[in-house]
Amino acid sequence: MLQAVNEMGFEETTPIQQQAIPIALQGRDLIGQAQTGTGKTAAFGIPMVERFDVDKEYIQGIVVTPTRELAIQVAEELYKIGQSKGITALPIYGGQNIERQIKALRKRPHIIVGTPGRLLDHIRRRTIRLKQIDIVVLDEADEMLNMGFIEDIEKILRETPAERQTLFFSATIPRSLMKIAQQFMKKPEMIGIKSKELTVPSTEQYYMEVQDNKKFSVLCRMLDIQSPELAIVFVRTKRRVDEIAEALKKRGYSAERIHGDLTQSMRDTVMKQFREGIIDTLVATDVAARGLDISGVTHVYNFDIPQDPESYVHRIGRTGRLGQTGQALTFVTPRELHHLKVIESLTRRKIPRKAVPTSAQAIAGQQHLIMEQLVQVAESPEIEQYQGFARELLEETDSVTLLSAALRMLTREPEPVSLNLTDDMPYKKKKHKNKTL
Repeated sequence: MLQAVNEMGFEETTPIQQQAIPIALQGRDLIGQAQTGTGKTAAFGIPMVERFDVDKEYIQGIVVTPTRELAIQVAEELYKIGQSKGITALPIYGGQNIERQIKALRKRPHIIVGTPGRLLDHIRRRTIRLKQIDIVVLDEADEMLNMGFIEDIEKILRETPAERQTLFFSATIPRSLMKIAQQFMKKPEMIGIKSKELTVPSTEQYYMEVQDNKKFSVLCRMLDIQSPELAIVFVRTKRRVDEIAEALKKRGYSAERIHGDLTQSMRDTVMKQFREGIIDTLVATDVAARGLDISGVTHVYNFDIPQDPESYVHRIGRTGRLGQTGQALTFVTPRELHHLKVIESLTRRKIPRKAVPTSAQAIAGQQHLIMEQLVQVAESPEIEQYQGFARELLEETDSVTLLSAALRMLTREPEPVSLNLTDDMPYKKKKHKNKTL
């Protein structure tokens, strides 16, 4: 285990790992309050791998996750943790060929990581049997309940032996989660982050009061001024995601979309481009972005205010992770100001207001970025082939005028925006009826 942890580059435990690992190693049930990005996968993964027997050729543990993306990421990390010992993990999720999954299950993995619907499908087919498992983990448990998976989770837990160990990890601890805990857990230990620390301290949060038809212009200005390395723009509906992503691309921004209607291969391609920095702006719905484990996100833009306060916590948790600094900006229409107060009450943090930047400030931000890029290019050896043309130009025009012309050409001029965003509904709490991921 120490060898695997060393190879993964871990040097010290995070707070949730420090609290969870000793309890989990003792075989006790626990409920850990922790956001994505706090190291919770290792918090349950290390005890699982440490306790499992590589010679037992059956499923010894399952991890239930709300999304296919999280299932893949958790399985990959568990595989790394278990590689030195020979413990294997397999992701199981909807959207992937089930026959391929059945074939992979015949190799007898020690740990299954799956979404509720696909896990139940395999249980019904008897291609997954849980009667001998030792540990059950619910990862991002509150998200699964918000998405309407409570009945599926109960069915899965009933398929497991009574003497199992049960671990819940969740950013928030709603009453519905406590009811499941009372039914399926044995004197669980409560650990983790206190509610007043739910929002990431290293994330700067603020809001701008913006009319809905002005949001896109303001978003473009902020992208020009801040020039984020990696940014996620959260939008209320799939249709609005499509419209905003397309409009950003037409404006010259390196943006792509991700939502539930995209095929798995398309989602995988977009996420690979985002992680590798090929695109720097991801436009996403809440459901599509849940469970995405992405490091290096510098900015989160809430184009639409979240539908519930808990979602706000999850959204801004995509930046400012593991001690890194980040910024989270929320666009709020005048009629949504009361809902902002609800978010402030839950997070116990005052979210300051910031003035909407002017077009002049956006242009200045662009020009500053272009100047930095020009200096970087000037230091590269590839420019030698252009020096002859440069000397010819300088014989006719002075250097200041030429540089001014270059800045003018490279600066993206603001244009009148006629973006008719659809599905702009006032804030209304909705229940997630569709369980399809």
